[in-house]
Amino acid sequence: MHFISEELEDYAALHSENEPQLLEALNRETHQKILQPRMLSGHFQGRVLSMIAKLVNPQHILEIGTFTGYATLCLAEGLREGGTLDTVDNNEELVDFQKKYFDQSAWKGLIFQHLGNALEIIPTLNKKFDLVFIDADKENYPNYFEMVVPLMNKGGIILSDNVLWSGKVLEPVKPNDKSTKILLEYNRMVKEDPRVETVLLPIRDGLTVSRII
Repeated sequence: MHFISEELEDYAALHSENEPQLLEALNRETHQKILQPRMLSGHFQGRVLSMIAKLVNPQHILEIGTFTGYATLCLAEGLREGGTLDTVDNNEELVDFQKKYFDQSAWKGLIFQHLGNALEIIPTLNKKFDLVFIDADKENYPNYFEMVVPLMNKGGIILSDNVLWSGKVLEPVKPNDKSTKILLEYNRMVKEDPRVETVLLPIRDGLTVSRII
């Protein structure tokens, strides 16, 4: 679902920073070889993620849901010197694809890939995070949020992707549509949580920015 016209989306992208060459190649190969390439953040949202990361200038970043690593590299652009980025995904088939691009980037050695269940892996990382990007299975969004809030530094930012869910958040919820039900609850929960201040941006499929108070 396009919340604004494709022409306006293209205009916004055209008048934003250019897509870096490495990400352009990653974008192209994802569309050529990987199922569900629309899961990739893409040029415009990628530049938004990059800008937020640069404004936060985090020491430690956590990404929940790697896919092919496009957003990972966008977020890494904001890392301060000596920083790290931990990214967690449960798709074994994409690990080598991700690593190929991570190793070609300026952040080789700073990005740590974790394969498996994020709810089990995150508690083992032993870090305080300045920036978290949640972009994985929607059913666990509330669980991810509750897990990471205590692991955040004050003033840290949690980004949550796909929170408008192709506009389904405004439609009657079908009885078997668990993802939409949970996203509706998640959006309410994050808005009302006194530990954060939140703004929901209608960018692409919806991006929530929550700041730890």
